[in-house]
Amino acid sequence: MQSQKKYSPTFSYEVFPPKTDKGVEKLDATVERLTAVSPEYVSVTYGAGGSTRERTFDTVFRLLDRGIDAAPHLACIGSHKEEIREILEIYRDKGIKRIVALRGDMPSGMGEPGDFRYANELVEFIRAETGDHFRIEVAAYPEFHPQARGADKDLLNFKRKVDAGADAAITQYFYNADAYFRFIDSIEKLGVDIPVIPGIMPIQNYQQLARFSDACGAEIPRWIRKRLEEMEEDLDAIRAFGREVVMDLCRRLLEGGAPGLHFYSMNQSEPVLGMWKELKQSVQ
Repeated sequence: MQSQKKYSPTFSYEVFPPKTDKGVEKLDATVERLTAVSPEYVSVTYGAGGSTRERTFDTVFRLLDRGIDAAPHLACIGSHKEEIREILEIYRDKGIKRIVALRGDMPSGMGEPGDFRYANELVEFIRAETGDHFRIEVAAYPEFHPQARGADKDLLNFKRKVDAGADAAITQYFYNADAYFRFIDSIEKLGVDIPVIPGIMPIQNYQQLARFSDACGAEIPRWIRKRLEEMEEDLDAIRAFGREVVMDLCRRLLEGGAPGLHFYSMNQSEPVLGMWKELKQSVQ
């Protein structure tokens, strides 16, 4: 098993742009609480085109106004070079230094794929347009991308993103630490040497988690599914068990040399805050 201990562990988290005024208030409160544990940055998910894109801008700029290092997601599928160039100029003018570059999913009802097919093409375009201005994070899939034609092809696709200029990666969430460590072993054999930050999804609601996992291809180990199913609608029991599972996962990742943790906060502070405060003591 290879280790990434050469990197100092970092803490970061993801938020999504709220759709309502109440959602904005909730996000502001979440960010205020989580800022207390000094995250390296906060990533913001992206919706291609229209109002969803504008909500991403609004959220990113609200974070910047509070002195928080914001890392907007930028998805390229269905987009054209001029559109991406315009967004990059806006972000550069605002002083943003970090971008999460993704392929993304084709927006509903859009039949034309745009100028980009894969995330490596977006990374290459960002580098060509802006040089080294942005630190570029890309996605990694320890359990392999659900649309991958094979494990080896998925690893090569990841290497293409790194060769195109990616500085670091954030993984899809997972609950099997061995999958992460095997992924690190595999990419290092391909000569890839960048920080790969595990993405961490707190377990708060089993039905919601099952939907997410079925959609994105993240595996919930059978023993975890069975325990969660037995708890049915007992949210307190689900959250207590989920915290134990995720904390064990995080400890094993950090002890094994993972270069940090990136939490999928779902715009909630408590699940992330409690775990990170406890985990932070183990990396100091």
